[in-house]
Amino acid sequence: MRSHKLVLFFAISCLLLQEKCTDASVCKESERKALLEFQHSLQAMDSSGDGVLSFWVGEECCLWNDVYCNRFTGYVEKLHLGYQSVVVAGTVSPSLLKLHHLTSLDFSSNDFNGSLISEFFGSLKKLKLLDLSNANFRGPIPPLLGNLSMLETLRLGGNGRVFSVGKLEWLSHLSRLKEVDLSFTNLSNANDWSLIINHLPLLQKLNLRDCDLPSISSFSVSLTNSSTSLNTLDLSHNNLPSSAIYPWLFNVSSNLVSLDLSSNQLKGPIPDAFGNMLAIQELYLSDNLFILAENQVRGDSGLNEIGKLPDINILDLGYNLLNGSISKSIGQLSNLPVLRFAGNSFDGDVIFEAHFSNFTYLRNLDLSYTFLTLKFNTGWIPPFQLSQRKLCSCKLGPRFPDWLRPQRDVLTPRFYKYSKDYLDISASGISDSLPYYGTFPNASIHTSHLDLCSNNFSGPLPCFSLDISKMGSINLSKNKFTGSVSPICNIIGDLALFDLSNNLFSRVVPDCFESFPFLTALNLGDNGFSGSLPSSLGYLISPEMLSLRGNKFSGELPSSLQNCAKLKFLDLSDNELSGEIPIWIGQKLSSLVFLSLQENQFKGRIPHQLCGLKYLQILDLSVNKISGTIPSCLNNFTSMTKKLSLDRRIEHHILDTGPRFLPSLRENSEPIWIIQVRYVDEALLTWKGTKQSYPQLGLLLAIDLFCNKLTGEIPEELSSLQELVVLNLSRNLFNGKILQKIGHIRQLEVLDLSRNKFSGNILLSELTFLSNLNLSYNDLSGKIPTSTQLQCFDPSSFSHNRGLCGPPISPNCSVVEPPPGKPAVGSEEDCDEFMKWFYTGMGLGFAVGFWGFCSVVFLKRSWRHSYYRHMDNAKDWVYVTFALLKARLVRRIKALSTRWFFLHVRRS
Repeated sequence: MRSHKLVLFFAISCLLLQEKCTDASVCKESERKALLEFQHSLQAMDSSGDGVLSFWVGEECCLWNDVYCNRFTGYVEKLHLGYQSVVVAGTVSPSLLKLHHLTSLDFSSNDFNGSLISEFFGSLKKLKLLDLSNANFRGPIPPLLGNLSMLETLRLGGNGRVFSVGKLEWLSHLSRLKEVDLSFTNLSNANDWSLIINHLPLLQKLNLRDCDLPSISSFSVSLTNSSTSLNTLDLSHNNLPSSAIYPWLFNVSSNLVSLDLSSNQLKGPIPDAFGNMLAIQELYLSDNLFILAENQVRGDSGLNEIGKLPDINILDLGYNLLNGSISKSIGQLSNLPVLRFAGNSFDGDVIFEAHFSNFTYLRNLDLSYTFLTLKFNTGWIPPFQLSQRKLCSCKLGPRFPDWLRPQRDVLTPRFYKYSKDYLDISASGISDSLPYYGTFPNASIHTSHLDLCSNNFSGPLPCFSLDISKMGSINLSKNKFTGSVSPICNIIGDLALFDLSNNLFSRVVPDCFESFPFLTALNLGDNGFSGSLPSSLGYLISPEMLSLRGNKFSGELPSSLQNCAKLKFLDLSDNELSGEIPIWIGQKLSSLVFLSLQENQFKGRIPHQLCGLKYLQILDLSVNKISGTIPSCLNNFTSMTKKLSLDRRIEHHILDTGPRFLPSLRENSEPIWIIQVRYVDEALLTWKGTKQSYPQLGLLLAIDLFCNKLTGEIPEELSSLQELVVLNLSRNLFNGKILQKIGHIRQLEVLDLSRNKFSGNILLSELTFLSNLNLSYNDLSGKIPTSTQLQCFDPSSFSHNRGLCGPPISPNCSVVEPPPGKPAVGSEEDCDEFMKWFYTGMGLGFAVGFWGFCSVVFLKRSWRHSYYRHMDNAKDWVYVTFALLKARLVRRIKALSTRWFFLHVRRS
């Protein structure tokens, strides 16, 4: 009896949970063979590199991964290979046509190698869901998809190279559609798109983001028969003008819950018609051309109408042309939980606490780059509990605003669990110590994302605790923090970005980076750190950026750094590192785009393994003790030899996501948090003689070997670097002739070969883009080529060369002046000699002058008395002069006021 009850319980559980039950379904042999045939056309790997579809073994295919059968009939109904740790690659076999009962097919977020979307998909007549999004398909959308009359969900978005051949008439046959995603699909020829959408009566969600949509014709608007079911509409990034979208939009908007019109060409005042969208909860209008149409009393009417909407949760008006005064209108939006005005210019406008006194529901405030002044009284307690505070470039200082501290004592447990604490007050004019967020002085600062850069914060580094975040970020750069950074070892949580650069930190960096395996960017540059580099840096398995420049690190590079195989940006310049350049840099760090070892103590030869860095755009080994010749394999730097589409910036986008479409933040619902942190690596380069911060890496391809002990001739392979912009070989021991083929590097703007032993004639007549040239202090001779750009440079660019003549250094070559002396060459001593004597002379001069004066005044009493008497007389003279000027100015003001009074009496 008990066993029968267990069987009955098991059967009921299967029905309720819709699990696969081996007793209820048996795989059909024909479908098993079809799946195996489909498997042979694909390759699927998980994150560990193991084959996943290889687990499709055994007779019971209904138990295979990602295969779902009907629990009664055993027929395969669903095949879901999307959004998992599995990445499927290959092509799609038509054997799927043998799965006659297939209702759901999901291949999203895979890689089908640019395969065409097969026409046989249109023969799977029972499909209700077809998801091919973000799967690297290409080519035209097959019109045969219009045969899928049972289809309810169609997702083809995110492929990029998919396009519609012509009109979307085939889509109108799918009358049961509830969701359509064609984002990033080229629909530039689909001028019937709005008409087709109007005739899908059950459509609820429509995503046409970045589809190059054509404008809507007046004919389409006049024939509108809009469905009232549409609740989510995304038309962003289409450059649609106001006249093309408004008539159609306001006709289909009655039940819209989410509307995204960002990155279009909408201009003029914000339409009052948005106030008629009574169901709207999310309204995204950023990156358009909207302006404010304010009156002096009520503010902008469009904002007022939006503020009256009963369920509005999100209003994003960032990066428009809103200017002037927002203070009159902002109070009308007091019901909003999420308010974004970032990127608009309200320079000079002042926001007081009264403007936010009614914002009870506010959770997310973004006023970045609005240049607003926020003047709130000290001790003011806001009526809202902000989790995201983005106030970059607002005027908040000079003291840290108390109202920005998290109010965790008033947060409900539910809100605390789902909130993402984000604080960005960079460049806000604060000169203060960092306050503690906790009750006690030793409490940690709880945060997920913190950006305090470009202020004047001082004091020691506090402890941090990252809230429930998988991708936290901390940016304290460009401040005046001091002391040790040992508290970083106590950071709780996963950290993705950590920037402490440009502060006053000192001492040894603790060796505890094994706690941050997911760190993407680490910047400790421009501080006073000393000691050797922490070996635990090798535990960072995913860093793309590492900058330790401008410190006092010493010793050799730890071999563990070779484990950071994803590094793109490595800056170790301006330290005291020594030893030979490791060969593993070229072998293991093959993704490097920027490599700088400038101003260290490296010696030995340039390892030829560096030529394996085919993505390298900037190589800076200047001011070291490197000897030997330049490797002849430099033509392996592919990014410098061919005109490629290079990364203009090395950017890190840290995406922290949470619930997206939620009903309301006010009643029994969870807050929305979608956080994106953008971080750009900036290279510090010697550009045209001065050090400059340079974020546009893709525009500058450079090799800088200045001030070493390199010898030999310039290798001919160097001329293969056709895209090179900067070449600096000055202050070395190079000899021979200047390579004539350097003139073939047409993009070269800076060429410095000074202070070497080059000889022979100048053969650089083909260079046309040069803006900076220095060939001085060599053994060059002969006539400078005429009818070239070379005559435009200052004569100092050619000075101290034996027998060099012609413009610009002399009118002609009839008389060749003998060289003034032996040409200077660039040994390491030559680089340091001037600075050594300069600092020595400056120190001696100061000591002699200061102590000489003090000794005379101290030892000779009469001179001491004369000096003090002279200072007293000077002080008295300054005081009397100032008093006379003040009295004269007062008399003049009184005379003018008296004259004005009499004139006024006479006129009256």
